[in-house]
Amino acid sequence: MREKKKLIDYVNETTGAVMDPYVFTIGFARRATPYKRGDLLFTDIERLKAIASAVGRFQIVYAGKAHPHDDPGKEMIQRIVHLQESLKWSIPIVYLENYDFALGKMITAGVDLWLNTPEPPLEASGTSGMKAALNGVPSLSTMDGWWIEGHIEGVTGWGIGERPNGTSHTDRSRDADLLYDKLSKIIIPMFYTNRDAFIGVMRHAAALNGSFFNTHRMLQQYVLNAYF
Repeated sequence: MREKKKLIDYVNETTGAVMDPYVFTIGFARRATPYKRGDLLFTDIERLKAIASAVGRFQIVYAGKAHPHDDPGKEMIQRIVHLQESLKWSIPIVYLENYDFALGKMITAGVDLWLNTPEPPLEASGTSGMKAALNGVPSLSTMDGWWIEGHIEGVTGWGIGERPNGTSHTDRSRDADLLYDKLSKIIIPMFYTNRDAFIGVMRHAAALNGSFFNTHRMLQQYVLNAYF
């Protein structure tokens, strides 16, 4: 909560938003490019609004830059920024500017859930989710990158869809449906009505994923498996 309040204070002071540290907060911060599908959450706006109204309030913190030559990535940022205004009375959203190491550290430590929605099998790794896990923040992610190894359903976080079979998976509407189902039927109700269970997932994210998916272990493997 200390880290969450620090993030929410920063968001409110820099953007003029009115976010609440006691509201369920989703984080999404990484390079903005189409295959990472930062806008997958907004596939069905009316369903998203219904979840916020009927299941529990939530707010979303976005950050991340597009490559200077990645026009589709820039357009995706513009779509999300536009939604800030149109959804401000139902789902508070901010897209933070000047994403850097300091801001990334603040977000990965201050949200309640790390959202990761790349199109399988295009994600190489997904280190932002590892950083979130070190802070006790569980992930909700498509089955790609590191999450194939780090995912234990309902223990370290939650998965969207099946493990990839080596072919590109492009059923965007199905992935969005599964995302909405996990949020509305499991994650948000757990956060508000079974706090101990949610904290248990946070603890497992740190204990299991945080203890393994880190630079110390990576360098040790390089030394033992590559150099020696």
